[in-house]
Amino acid sequence: MKGLLLEDRWAPVTSEMGFLETDAEHSARAFAEWQAGLHAPRGIAVEVRPVPGSLEQALSALLPLTSPEVRRHLFMPTRSPWTAYVENTRGGTDAASAMRYMARTLGCRGLRVVAVPNTYRKGEGRYGAVMLEVYGPHRTHWLNYVRAVGASNDGGRWVFDQSGEPFPFEKLEQYQARRVRDRFTFDMLKEYLRHLGLSPFEEDFYLPQGAPAWLVEKTGPVVPSHKEYTLAQAREDL
Repeated sequence: MKGLLLEDRWAPVTSEMGFLETDAEHSARAFAEWQAGLHAPRGIAVEVRPVPGSLEQALSALLPLTSPEVRRHLFMPTRSPWTAYVENTRGGTDAASAMRYMARTLGCRGLRVVAVPNTYRKGEGRYGAVMLEVYGPHRTHWLNYVRAVGASNDGGRWVFDQSGEPFPFEKLEQYQARRVRDRFTFDMLKEYLRHLGLSPFEEDFYLPQGAPAWLVEKTGPVVPSHKEYTLAQAREDL
């Protein structure tokens, strides 16, 4: 799986990403308002601030990574109508629930994009996955999913899943490939995303013309099991 964002140096943070078809600052402030309402009873404050600089400088604002709770969320403008989303949990971004909720709240489309190389061998490495989920602003056949398609290594066995109405640009014949992992490939994911107006594996897709990223940070009490990790420590698990 060649051509991952920043040569996969920021995995697991960028192994899964979310996208919202709206403005980055608007997304960040709406997200912060939602999170503040959820966490105020615990005495947690939620702050929003711009993060200038390069893509890697913006991603560095997420450090240290934490477990089990997310403490920092990053919203990044792109060279498109879409805003990118990542977070600072040790195991990597979990974009699904946040993007589904924000798509409904902001009245826009949302995406979950997963690209993980399959390196699992003899009890070590990562189970591969290539997934695309599209959410809409309104309820659909299942929650607000519009379309979902993906191939993943599920504990040693490759599985292919799809739901919703296919887009006109999809390669439906490929879904019948004999080898399951070939039914939805990384190249197919990139092509589908281009049709949706995104190039999320290219560094210059992010932070156009010096636009800042927006960090949403929670401050205050942490759970007793709270731990912090460097990126290198998190990557040891990969």
